[in-house]
Amino acid sequence: MTRNKKNLVRAVGLLSLFGSAPILAQENIQPVGQEPEEREVQPDVQAMAEYGGVLTPKGRLVLEPEFQYSHESINRMTFEGVEILSTLLIGVFTAQDVDRDNYIASLTGRLGFTDRLELEMKVPYVYRDESNRVTVSEVDPDFTLDRELSNDALGDIELAAHYQLNRGLDGMPYFIGNLRYKSTTGEGPFDIRRNSAGTPLELSTGTGFHSIEPSITMLLPSAPAVYFANLGYVFHLEDDVNQRVTQDDDDLFIGDVDPGDAVRLSFGMAYSINPRTSFTLGYKNDFIGKTKTEYVNNTSGTTTRVDSNTLNVGSLLLGWSYQINPDVSINLGLELGITEDAPDTTLTLRMPIGMDVF
Repeated sequence: MTRNKKNLVRAVGLLSLFGSAPILAQENIQPVGQEPEEREVQPDVQAMAEYGGVLTPKGRLVLEPEFQYSHESINRMTFEGVEILSTLLIGVFTAQDVDRDNYIASLTGRLGFTDRLELEMKVPYVYRDESNRVTVSEVDPDFTLDRELSNDALGDIELAAHYQLNRGLDGMPYFIGNLRYKSTTGEGPFDIRRNSAGTPLELSTGTGFHSIEPSITMLLPSAPAVYFANLGYVFHLEDDVNQRVTQDDDDLFIGDVDPGDAVRLSFGMAYSINPRTSFTLGYKNDFIGKTKTEYVNNTSGTTTRVDSNTLNVGSLLLGWSYQINPDVSINLGLELGITEDAPDTTLTLRMPIGMDVF
């Protein structure tokens, strides 16, 4: 294997850290330029997988243990009242401090079914912890309301298929079509325990709604780098929750809930430092629409439809990869939230292990 070929293999290997970033199977070499010794790899793209996807050759199985930690901190000061002067406020000040930590251990299996088709399954186990402290200074400067919530359980199992759409000849980029389904095996927001006032006693470990996500990925190899971009749309399926809750002394019945769909965009570059080590720099953004919830007040008999706010979740992507041997590598990814709705930090450690099964 030439040095250029090894460098490109490592560069595309690091792309497995992120949603739009596959690993490519390298087979064919074609010359570029005038001199035959200056060769650039034309990767034989088999398939593409989202969130740590590995593009596996036909008959090869990749098992990928993964651990992910994310942290989010919210500090908010609100005022309800009347402003008489810029220095004189009459009303109530409320200070809220929320810390959220998520720990996810998962196992992903990917199988190269044909030269262009890859199948994938991901099984996560989720532990969530949240600390919420609220201070109302006008009631009592020393009064604080603390609430600690946590939960651990199976998360939402995911199934996916990835198909290479073209051959990428004559310097053209590669296009890979992806289709992902997320189940409801985790405990959703309406599955968790609540007290008589309707306040949650634990945290959810899943979304509680089925989703289908088609997407397309573009890859442009340019040794020793690979440029990537991904565009997808997440359809969250509407469901009739059919659940009774209590809120502010009102007896409410939750009917249809339509979670907001999402548009996903990511792009970046993976660069090979040497045949074993490479790094990634990229950006991703999720634009999440409004969630529509139908409430029926059993006391008054009125029906109300409530829309949530839209969300803009943007993160900077940084990654590092090291190839231990031809079958095993280590991938470390870091996401830094740069929009208000994004988690502050997300750290992901993966270890893909490949083997031939047929």
